[in-house]
Parts: sequence; C-alpha cells; structure tokens
Amino acid sequence: MQTEDPPQDPWAKLLLAANAGDGQAYARFLHAVTPVIRGIVRARGRSFPPDQHEDIVQDVLLGLHLKRHTWRPDHPVRPWVYAIARYKVIDAFRRRGTSIHLPIEDFTDDLEALAEPDPLSARDDKREVERLIGHLDPRSAEIVRAVELREEGQAEVGVRLQMTPANLRVTLHRAMKKLAAIAGKGE
Repeated sequence: MQTEDPPQDPWAKLLLAANAGDGQAYARFLHAVTPVIRGIVRARGRSFPPDQHEDIVQDVLLGLHLKRHTWRPDHPVRPWVYAIARYKVIDAFRRRGTSIHLPIEDFTDDLEALAEPDPLSARDDKREVERLIGHLDPRSAEIVRAVELREEGQAEVGVRLQMTPANLRVTLHRAMKKLAAIAGKGE
C-alpha cells in the first residue's frame, strides 16, 4: 500500500513541485526525463528512421505536459512516464501504417503476365463455379447466378422471383455460406 509521504524519487519531487506551479521545477523535470525518453523511443521505435525519433520524443514530451495532472503523487512517476512514451511510440507506428514503397518497375513482368487473360484458366473457373452452384437448390442457384455472377440488382431479382427483399437476402446469404462450406471441403 502506498503512503502519503513525500516522494523520494527526484523526478517525482520535480513533478510534484511543477504541478504546484513551480516553472523551474517543471523545466528541470523535462530536462531530466528527455534522455530517458530518447532511449525508450530508440529502443521501441528501432524501425523508424533516426530523424523521426526526435518527432516522437517531442510527442511524448507534449503528452507528458498535457497529462501531467493525471499523475498521482502516491504512485511512482517512472511507470507513468514509460507508459506515455510507450503509447506515443505505438501511435507513431499506427500513423505510419504498414505500407511499403517499392518501385513499380521491379514488377513490370509480373504485371504484364497478370494483364494477359488465360482463357483456359477462365474456362476452368467457370466450370468450377457451375459445379459448386450445382449443389444448391434451383431457386438459390438462380439467386446466386443473378446477383453474384450477372450482378443484377437484388430488387429486380426479388420481383422476378416473387420474393421479398429480406427473403432474397437471407436466401442469398445461406446459399453463399453453403457454397463456402462446399468449397472448403473440396467436394
């Protein structure tokens, strides 16, 4: 159990004074934590280029400034600082995303091969689709062909088959689920 004694940690003393309004203590606190934050950012953000590390450090310092009122004097300050630093590094990873930039010239041959349709493969695919649809009852098969293959609107298919929109959606969903199960089994 934590006690209400004054904190012994120098960071905690500085932050406590800073939160009480001491600007010099706040400047000393930020000066003391910045090298540690840089180390955390370098360690956790190894995949970032070094020039982005300082941007993340600044985000952490801004986060500490904006959230300094959330630190409780009866708790250690270091885990609080480390947590904010960790989350700011995670935020930087989220902002960066997972995109990888590769020159398109490296893939010209592959792209050209994809652009040329293979008539044998297309015929095989059509045969496979018809084989799978053959497992469905005639009404479900017609719905799948109309909505999924011919891309007809669900409203017009429903009118033609004399089905309510809800009934058509349910039947289509069940048919697609059955097709996925059949394809998964390799029947």
